[in-house]
Amino acid sequence: MGTITQTYKPIVTAFAIVMGGSLAAWAQTATVDDLFERLQDAEEAEVSRLESQIMTEWSKSGSPAVDFLLQRGQEAIGAGDFPTAVDHFTAAINYAPDFAEAYNGRATAFFMMGELGPSIDDIRQTLVLNPRHFGALMGFGAILEMVGQPDRALEVYEKIQDMIPEDPNANAAIDRLTLDLQGQTL
Repeated sequence: MGTITQTYKPIVTAFAIVMGGSLAAWAQTATVDDLFERLQDAEEAEVSRLESQIMTEWSKSGSPAVDFLLQRGQEAIGAGDFPTAVDHFTAAINYAPDFAEAYNGRATAFFMMGELGPSIDDIRQTLVLNPRHFGALMGFGAILEMVGQPDRALEVYEKIQDMIPEDPNANAAIDRLTLDLQGQTL
């Protein structure tokens, strides 16, 4: 909370509680909002760092147990043990059903297992809880491409580009799909 002095902390805490959240959740939102604002004008070289900072903030559930389950799920994905990853992310969801990052992790694990239906379901829930989740959007765009819907995938990538104009992955996908779709009616 570096910018909020001790003088204002009780006021901000009271405001956050009245608005239905905790001081930590309010601070996280403010930080993420600031990072997204910076992404609007960021050079491509800076985008990855800012996105990583956002994902770090999103990975904070507020519960050490849920954070541990998220970490274990991410480690299982890294080890290629996708069923175990699904188990860890499912446990995190059971403890914290409003934690978008657990759904996103499970969506990734399902995708890696070739289970596109459950992956899409978890992407949907991730986006319900966090409409700016560029990782979930990127995954959804990839799935749309896989199932032969490049025009819809292009729309998803353009949503990412609206949030993050210099996102290299979204821009590359837009360029590729635009070339592929030239001459076709969108």
